Amino acid sequence: MLRLSLILAILLGLAVTGLNLSLVKTKIVTLHDERDSEKKQKEDALAQLDTTRKDLAKTTAKLKQTETTLAATTEEKDKALADLAKKTQEAERLTADLTKTRKDLGDVQADLEAYRLAGLKPEEIIAFKKNYKTLEDNLAVAKQETVILARKVDNLHTELLRYTNPDIPVYLPADLVGKVIVADPKWNFVVLNVGEDQRVKEYGELLVNRNGHLVAKVVVRSIQKDRSVANVLPGWSLGEILEGDQVIPAHPQPSS
Repeated sequence: MLRLSLILAILLGLAVTGLNLSLVKTKIVTLHDERDSEKKQKEDALAQLDTTRKDLAKTTAKLKQTETTLAATTEEKDKALADLAKKTQEAERLTADLTKTRKDLGDVQADLEAYRLAGLKPEEIIAFKKNYKTLEDNLAVAKQETVILARKVDNLHTELLRYTNPDIPVYLPADLVGKVIVADPKWNFVVLNVGEDQRVKEYGELLVNRNGHLVAKVVVRSIQKDRSVANVLPGWSLGEILEGDQVIPAHPQPSS
């Protein structure tokens, strides 16, 4: 009986030991799996962190570029506003000068009319002859100044319109007709026989035609007294411009 009990105890001990070994093995496998899972999660987290850092670096670079572009745009805007204010101030000054010149012109004309209607004696006429000539000279100068000031005001008005609304075309006199006197196809510019005296304006556009056929469209870049230089507009060169080709306004001044 004692021997049987010992054998049973040994067998039970072995069974318990086997069960414990099985449990330990299962626990070890579980711990290995958990370790591998944690390792993979850690590697994935590190990879995600590296990607996030790279994205952050790209975003930071883009932000710096945007800030630089914004600063440049703001500077250009401020400069344009300052230029506009300066042009507006100059236009107001010229308008005031034009008003004063017109008033002076009216006063001179009134003085001349007074001389004509005064019925002066011969000796008085002789005495005032020099003054009369001076008044006539002053009148001629005043008229010329009026024309010059009017042109300056008109040109400044055109520049102000281009600042405030660049899409508005620059109008030229409806009866303006000129000719090409020099054509340079290499540099795409022409010299015209019309200028400031014919009321040509900078940035005004003209159509170049020959025998009623459109050859090109040009835009005025610089103006002299009776000459102007213009460039051929991109996409508007329909043929070779020749000396003697006629030019007319692309945007004639509407009748008031």
